Amino acid sequence: MSEELALAVKDAVSVVNDPHMGISIVEMGIVQSIAIDGSTAELVIKPTNPGCMSVTRMAAQAKAEALKVEGIDKVKLIIEGHVMADSLNEMLNKDN
Repeated sequence: MSEELALAVKDAVSVVNDPHMGISIVEMGIVQSIAIDGSTAELVIKPTNPGCMSVTRMAAQAKAEALKVEGIDKVKLIIEGHVMADSLNEMLNKDN
């Protein structure tokens, strides 16, 4: 079941594009991993550069799309490799 949910989440977040490249964040490898724990999806997102100014928007869009997946009630985002990763992680997960 969790593998099916992970694939459904991957498909859902595939509609989110990098605004500079116009390519899916999944296809670009920005979404590093998707893990499912019960009804919680955990997405690890690593921007293409450590100062990417669009990572917050991409992550928020990915979270919104993942929450649309039936069986997913919560999404935890983990931003890695960004100069403000700690602050972004706190901000993006404050409602969890």
